[in-house]
Amino acid sequence: MSLTRRQVAAAAVGVVPIVGRSPARKQRTLYIAGDSTAAQKYADAAPETGWGMALPFFLRKDVVVSNQAVNGRSSKSFVDEGRLDALLGTIRPHDLLVVQFAHNDEKSGDPTRYTEPWTTYQEHLRLYIEGARAHGARPVLATPVERRRFDADGNAVPTHGDYPAAMRALAAEERVALLDVEALSLALWQRLGVEATKTYFNWTDTEQDNTHFNPPGAIAVARLVAQELLRTRVLARPDVIRLHEEIPTSWITWPPAS
Repeated sequence: MSLTRRQVAAAAVGVVPIVGRSPARKQRTLYIAGDSTAAQKYADAAPETGWGMALPFFLRKDVVVSNQAVNGRSSKSFVDEGRLDALLGTIRPHDLLVVQFAHNDEKSGDPTRYTEPWTTYQEHLRLYIEGARAHGARPVLATPVERRRFDADGNAVPTHGDYPAAMRALAAEERVALLDVEALSLALWQRLGVEATKTYFNWTDTEQDNTHFNPPGAIAVARLVAQELLRTRVLARPDVIRLHEEIPTSWITWPPAS
């Protein structure tokens, strides 16, 4: 029996994808394990802003950010306090775990936080890698964002010693995606220079903070993180948005402290 032209067209629609439409996307969660440079800040800390607060502005809504970073934590203390176990209790297959530590690992006078770059720092980072993989999630290492420090000639100076190199080496050994936020942020501070960088850090009338960010700084660092997630193919091009757009600082909000 021959088919009419309408029947042929109707059958074709059933088997050929319609241009401009895509299958339903499965929601994933991007977890952040880190310190105060990434953490959620509250109204009593404003205008201090963690870069994790701005990262959602660069991701599509089906990539949900769960910012588990906490002020003052190192790769060691985050584990010792049970925070990694709690995070792994909720992570699901195909989720992402972005790990950024070093600022507090460097504090050699505090045994509750200190790790040595080539031994205990790497050992603790492996706990995050192995934990994520055991749950079917993807671990991602992010070198620590740089502080604002310049030498007498106006050159941006690295402040993290061997920690970034130790993380890079571990990422290569474990075949984990590496977001080189340290190198990119250092280059950004160099381009901006001594005075302009003050507008990215938490400089106020009463405080000159060269470690933590204000809204423009958090947005700038979150942009670097999003770019690296795309470059390393942790996320696909459709997952990342607004990379080249201005993000209004008014989008940053600080909820009331609990």
